[in-house]
Amino acid sequence: MISRRLFLVLTGSAILAPRFSWAAANEVPAVLDHVILGCSDLDHGVAFVEERTGVRAAFGGVHPGRGTRNALLSFGQRHYLEIMAPDPKQDKVEPYPVPQLNLLTQLATPRLIGWGAHPGDIEALAKILREKGIAFHGPWPGSRARPDGRVLSWKTLSLDDDRHGLLPFFIEWAADSIHPSADAPAGCQLERFAVAGPDPGELSRVFQNLGIDVAVVRGEKPQLLARIAGPKGKFEVSS
Repeated sequence: MISRRLFLVLTGSAILAPRFSWAAANEVPAVLDHVILGCSDLDHGVAFVEERTGVRAAFGGVHPGRGTRNALLSFGQRHYLEIMAPDPKQDKVEPYPVPQLNLLTQLATPRLIGWGAHPGDIEALAKILREKGIAFHGPWPGSRARPDGRVLSWKTLSLDDDRHGLLPFFIEWAADSIHPSADAPAGCQLERFAVAGPDPGELSRVFQNLGIDVAVVRGEKPQLLARIAGPKGKFEVSS
């Protein structure tokens, strides 16, 4: 079933959240599933994170038809980091992921390119969004094979207007799939996650309308912000 908080907010029963400053943004959204760190080369992305945290992400697999592959690192229960890069072995890509693939190819340094949220029952979420007149596409099925041969399956739903990547896509993992946070390399923690924009009040209302309890801070431009801690230290990364 859909999470109680998300249901209450989407049906208009939640109270508007106060504005946040980065100093107060020390909470990770309850619905956050994973954060995506994009890079042009997967080995470089893995080394980038390992150099700063002391933990080396493990190869996760490839996304057939999307032209990408990933490496994963756990942030603890139900939260993880996905390092995503082009897959040089894929020569046939579906039309819809081409913009993302082009972005990854052009990245000079790793940066955040998006994040996923787990709302619970994604079909229930779709029904509520439809009733509220919020445009979206999906839910769509997805899957990838792990290096050990086990197939992970999920459904995703994306908003038509994601505010330049500030809003998440939504994901529901199949009941028989192991959540990546369960067995990806451990030792790191997502200490802070926030979104920034020139009008934090308006942006906060958008998130509240979607039932997402993310910290919103003032910034010169739309950005995702994260602080990651590991045995070797901490580092901040943005979009």
